Amino acid sequence: MKNSILPNNLKKGDKISLISTARKIDVEKLANTKEVLNNWGLKVVEGKNLRAESNQFCGTDMQRASDLQDAVNDNSIKAIICFRGGYGTVRILDSVDFSSLIKNPKWICGYSDVTALHNYLNSQCNISSMHCTMPVNFETNTKESLETFRKALFGEKYTIIAETHSLNREGDASGKIIGGNLSMLYSLSGTKYDIDTKGKILFIEDLDEYLYHIDRMMWNLKLSGKLNNLEGLIIGGMTDMNDNDISFGKQALEIIKEAVQEYDYPICFNFPCGHIDDNRTLMLNKEAKLIVARSNVIFEQ
Repeated sequence: MKNSILPNNLKKGDKISLISTARKIDVEKLANTKEVLNNWGLKVVEGKNLRAESNQFCGTDMQRASDLQDAVNDNSIKAIICFRGGYGTVRILDSVDFSSLIKNPKWICGYSDVTALHNYLNSQCNISSMHCTMPVNFETNTKESLETFRKALFGEKYTIIAETHSLNREGDASGKIIGGNLSMLYSLSGTKYDIDTKGKILFIEDLDEYLYHIDRMMWNLKLSGKLNNLEGLIIGGMTDMNDNDISFGKQALEIIKEAVQEYDYPICFNFPCGHIDDNRTLMLNKEAKLIVARSNVIFEQ
């Protein structure tokens, strides 16, 4: 398996770019965002279109792509932090030239809709990226969530210890961790930005989906072979799920459990990552170790 390209760790005084590849931002949250990042010793550079609006988007596709391209090309920028998700990142994937990122790797950080960027970096560039909280959530995040993000940026070791769950399947797994938002993985299935799951630890999470949609997306993963040869599976927050008037009959975690019942790799449910306040950081496309024990779950990178 080809080694991934790992961006350099940040140090105090480094500049980071703050952009939004998807929905428009709440400008009132910028003050708190800058306070948090400044307290970490980082210098915040706003994308020139960060405050732009185009219906629900943070500016036009061209403006959002321009901010990402500028951040990718600027060698003085050491990390790119996406302010929020929503929808829109997929619309700009083909408009950005990432060739300079391969020469000068830097962390691209975010979750939810930013999964589209994670997929691109994994499938096209073999560069590691951070599935982590975003500024839109800073005010409500747990201390653990923010601290894992800070430690990951600065290259400090940390271990995530999660509570056990009745649906867990015990065992140990090692391999690169990939994945992100299940709906985004589903939307990119069959495209050139699709992910290869063989020999990997797959992470999935989602928000505000109908239960039958979860079932449909899990069947897509199953029928496309993405569940066959995993080393392990981590399910994060499956938050605020919806049902029809005629109930689907299973909750999200039960749907996922059913989809993977024939396999024998370790599985962890309710992992602290995703659309929840305790959204811990995972470094995607980087080697990880997962231990699903009877008493708890341990994740290390």
